Parts: sequence; structure tokens; C-alpha cells
Amino acid sequence: MSQKPIVQCGREISQEELDHIQSIVRQFSKLSLLELSCTICEHLNWFTASGGVKEQACMKLLQKLEADGLVKLPFYQKITRKKASPPKLTDKTAPRPPIHCSLRELGQVELVVADSQCDRQLFNEYVERYHYLGYKRPAGNRLRYFICAEDQVLGCLLIAGAAKALKSRDKWVGWSKDQRLLNLPWVVNNTRFVIFPWVKVPHLASHALGKLTQRVRSDCGYYWNYSPLLIETFVDPDYYQGTCYKAANWIHLGNTTGRGLKRPGESYQTRRKMIFVRPLTNNAQKQLCTIDLPQQQGDYHDSR
Repeated sequence: MSQKPIVQCGREISQEELDHIQSIVRQFSKLSLLELSCTICEHLNWFTASGGVKEQACMKLLQKLEADGLVKLPFYQKITRKKASPPKLTDKTAPRPPIHCSLRELGQVELVVADSQCDRQLFNEYVERYHYLGYKRPAGNRLRYFICAEDQVLGCLLIAGAAKALKSRDKWVGWSKDQRLLNLPWVVNNTRFVIFPWVKVPHLASHALGKLTQRVRSDCGYYWNYSPLLIETFVDPDYYQGTCYKAANWIHLGNTTGRGLKRPGESYQTRRKMIFVRPLTNNAQKQLCTIDLPQQQGDYHDSR
């Protein structure tokens, strides 16, 4: 009877690669699990879309191989991350005088990346103060944008890693489970979007979303060295109806199930959310269903 293929995060491990992994584990037995994983990733050319090694996926693979008796790992201790404290609120993000005008009267609207530590802290504080979900440390790569006009900060947009699995989205994309595990980095999530409560400018929200979809690929190319193909978001219908996303030509795919991803021994419920997506290229679905996206994305060059 043939051995069941070993698959981790959509990548099937060949017998040759397994032999190589076993050799590395024996040869570098004094390395920590993290160092061992990074070494194996480099040998197998196992990288994320942005060029980093997939050490977390490799550590899970090694633990799976050890459970099957195929390798013997060095002693490792499970690392528990301390829960981050919410940003402290200061006068820097205190409410401002009301802004009541038309979009034209507001002037040129720009998205400004918060790329310094000071700007990131200010962004986090704004989101904690004015977004109904507050600020939580996002997963994966992230981009923070201030929505600005005439040196005034009007709101915030946060881009981070996509949801691991969404029935409606995955059906719309048309990818298999393995394709999803391989290509999920080419999907990003607009995890936070807030226009500050003193800003009363009709159509500003959809205008800012239009700006976002025009430049997020080039910004990701600049900061992360690859360009996403699809952007997604969730809208809580108890608070909003996704009007600005609809006006910005995002596609409503349906609602989440209200059940979070289950880990062994865990189960939990979440609020049902509306799912919206916006393709960032004309053939986003087709590209997401391929297995050679790193090579395709390698053709991208940032002009800034």
C-alpha cells in the first residue's frame, strides 16, 4: 500500500524533500526548532509571497513528521504570546471641530501610509478610540493608511492578512483547498475602516475606498515585494449595511456562518458578517487558482 502524501499548507512534500529534511534534522540536531525550520525553508525554497521563510508552516510540518515517527526533533517549549494591551488614549486623538462640506469643497483627498513608529502608534490610538471594534494587532503583513485632506486626518484604513477560510469567498474564487493554502497571501483584508465622527462629508467613505483599490497593489509591492490580487472585508449588519463598499464597486458575496475556525478542543461563535470582495486585477480568480503565483508576481516592478 502506498504511503499517504505529506501535505503542509498546500505544499506536497516529495520523498526526496522528506529525505533532505531528515538529513538536515540529523545534521543540525543542536539547533532550536525555529532555527531548524528556517534552515529547512531556505534549503527547500519555501518562502512567503513577500520573500520571508515560512517558518511557522515548517514547524507544524516538523511536528507532524515527529508524531509520525519520521524525525526526532530537538527539545522545544511552546511559546505563549502575551496579550497586547490596548493603545492608551491621549489628547492627540481628541475630537476635532465638525467638518460639514461637500467632497469637492473638502479638497484633494489622499491616503498617507503610517510608516514611522510614531505614525503607527497614532494610527492605533485613532482606531482604538473611534472604531467600534477598537484596535487589535492584525495578522500577517499590514498597511496603515491615514485618510487626509488639507493636512487634516479624517479617518483610517487598515490592510492585513486575509481570513483563512470563507465558504462564500472560496466558492466565488473557485480554488481548491490546496490552491487556497498556497495562494491565500495574494488576498488581503480591509480589517478596519473608520471615518471620524466629526467628519460629515457625503461620499467620502466610498471615495477613500476607490483610492485604496487604485494603489494597494503598488503599495504592497513597495513594502512587501508582491502585489495582491483580491481584497476582502467584513461588515457587521447590526451597525452598517456596506453602502460605501457597494458604491465603490465591491461585490457582496453573502454572510459568514457566525462560527469561528475551530482548533482542537476549542469552539466559539462570532457575529454573522456581510462579506465583500474587490478584485484588484481583471483575472484575479483565474490567477488565484494557479500554482505558480510567486513566478507571476515576480514580474511586478514598483516604480516609486
